[in-house]
Amino acid sequence: MNILFTLIQEMSVFAVAAYLYSKTPAFRPLIKGGFGPRDIFVIYVFFSGITILGTYLGLPVGGAIANTRAIGAVMAGLLAGPYMGLAVGMTGGLHRYMLGGFTAASCGLSTTAEGLIGGLVWLYLRKKNRQDMTFSFKTAMFTTMVSEIVQMIIIVAVSRPYHDAWALVKVIAFPMITANSIGAGLFVSILKDSKNTIESYGAEFSRKALNIANKTLTILPEGLNEKSAKKLAEVILSETGVGAVAITDKTHVLAFEGIGADHHHPKSPISSEKTLESVTLGRVIFLDGINEHYICSIKDNCPLGSALIVPLIMENEVIGTIKMYEPKNRRFLGFNQSFGEGIAEILSTQLLMAKYEMQKNLLTEAELKLIQAQVNPHFLFNTLNTIGSVLRTDPDKARELIQHLSSFFRNNLKRSSEISTLADEIEHVRSYLIIEEARFSDRLKVSFDIEDRLKGNCIPAFALQPIVENAIKHGISNLLGEGIIKISAKERDGKCVITVEDNAGSFCENGVSAAGIGMNSVDKRIKTSCGEGFGVSVSCDEGELTRAEILLPLKGVNDV
Repeated sequence: MNILFTLIQEMSVFAVAAYLYSKTPAFRPLIKGGFGPRDIFVIYVFFSGITILGTYLGLPVGGAIANTRAIGAVMAGLLAGPYMGLAVGMTGGLHRYMLGGFTAASCGLSTTAEGLIGGLVWLYLRKKNRQDMTFSFKTAMFTTMVSEIVQMIIIVAVSRPYHDAWALVKVIAFPMITANSIGAGLFVSILKDSKNTIESYGAEFSRKALNIANKTLTILPEGLNEKSAKKLAEVILSETGVGAVAITDKTHVLAFEGIGADHHHPKSPISSEKTLESVTLGRVIFLDGINEHYICSIKDNCPLGSALIVPLIMENEVIGTIKMYEPKNRRFLGFNQSFGEGIAEILSTQLLMAKYEMQKNLLTEAELKLIQAQVNPHFLFNTLNTIGSVLRTDPDKARELIQHLSSFFRNNLKRSSEISTLADEIEHVRSYLIIEEARFSDRLKVSFDIEDRLKGNCIPAFALQPIVENAIKHGISNLLGEGIIKISAKERDGKCVITVEDNAGSFCENGVSAAGIGMNSVDKRIKTSCGEGFGVSVSCDEGELTRAEILLPLKGVNDV
């Protein structure tokens, strides 16, 4: 029993070692997996040290050593895999062999086997997708128990003289199996507690980060300004629980919420040298309040004592900072430090997305204006020539054409929105086609077949007129005989399908991509606003038919 008590006392050393190890960054790879070269080296050194220490702390018994060496070897294999277990086991075994004694060879061999057994259990649990069980008290205890039983068998089988080996095993088997098994279970339990703490922090971090990301989705699209910064500071203050939060651009404080708001005022220039340093160098600055204090540059008795300054970086350029403060009577939690840095990354990404969205909208608007500018000169020139011809023979008809021309351009000028209804687009196209019918005289016939329930369906503004114009320019104008254009809108498979057909069949080899800016822009705008599954497609029977289809979701303007 004295051997058992001595070995149990050694457990306190390993418990302290496990606790200290679990608080270092070197422990995290055991949780995440995927070891780098440095991680492998650190894990190997730590567990090899535990194995060798178990030998040195052992109790001499009959020319051998009753020890807790198995804990280091088994834990290395169980937590880091068979290669690590084998490496640590061989290191501990070689060390024991060099100490000599009639059990030197058997103990060296058995320590290597114990590391390998731990690794085999790791492999088995991984195959069963139960990696979490490697941090189980029972798994560690029973794996070590089996390993120690194997060691006793090896001692009896290898050590000579046999009767000395058998006598030794009868004395040390129970205390070593018991102490090592319980010790390994306690060792892994300490690591598991730290693992659970880290994971709970990670879960809390993720929850808060998602909350902030969700709450700021409607704030940041307007960019970083005083209004959005104030809302942003309020959200961060609420979620983190720090003493105060400030948002700055590169030169001024945009918002300040929390303790110290009586003298830290928005719109004031940045006076903190540390903040200016963060903006200039683009790096995180942490004033922990212990080794380095936050010193307010505005008020001598400011209650704030620590600060985290994180730059907001967009496209490799610092556009401002997020500053989190704690009062002098409260420490800055490491959780909030990591959290602040994570928030900055999220917000920087959101700001970048907002900028790209704004640029995309500006591009769409520019394309829309370009379509209008492109249509107007050519159409106006042709229409004025037509009106001039009709005026001599049919003044009333000329007057009617002028009214339709006026209506057409009026619709062009008042279209400021990107979204229209199918009914408005049809009306716009009718004005256009009445003028074209006059230009082509009896050579152009137009028919409409529009389902009433689709007239309120939304469609990008100026999406239909370029398609119809394309049918006339590349189709009807090339015919010597009668040209026919059919425009229809039907529901098909839960989608709105608008079809423009002509009987020229002269647009077979080009397709949408070569149709010019009009049809091309319509296709891109539909895909941008509705998704890649929608847009414009063209099919053709050469010399007979060209069909352009606009595929849209069934959606009213009020649903957009």
